[in-house]
Amino acid sequence: MTRRDPNFVDVHVGSRIRMRRQFVGMSQEKLGELLGITFQQVQKYEKGSNRISASRLYYTAKILGVPVQFFFEELPGSEERTSQDETREQDTVLSSLMNAEGIVLAKAFREADNSNKRKLIASVARLIAEAKD
Repeated sequence: MTRRDPNFVDVHVGSRIRMRRQFVGMSQEKLGELLGITFQQVQKYEKGSNRISASRLYYTAKILGVPVQFFFEELPGSEERTSQDETREQDTVLSSLMNAEGIVLAKAFREADNSNKRKLIASVARLIAEAKD
């Protein structure tokens, strides 16, 4: 018996669910409770190993406060992309933000209440990234 590999669309949608869930500070347990499923099922959706139904994706979007289309944005191979170099750069930026530290950085940037604070956050991040160890 062979194991079925997750479809790239399911993996992408799952990673967007995980990114948004973490961004709003919600646990897998809480999302599962609100959807009427177990946190293990939420894990499977986020990994892309289980496909999420349209109705459950709709309710997930409502709970996480985004339109359903959010989960399909930046989908590899979509026609909305411009150049391959720009696409690779966008993918790199998104993938680097899809972890705990990226979520913290994105939240801090979002919570900065003026452009001077956002510029300062960007400058500090750039200086740290460019610093020699």
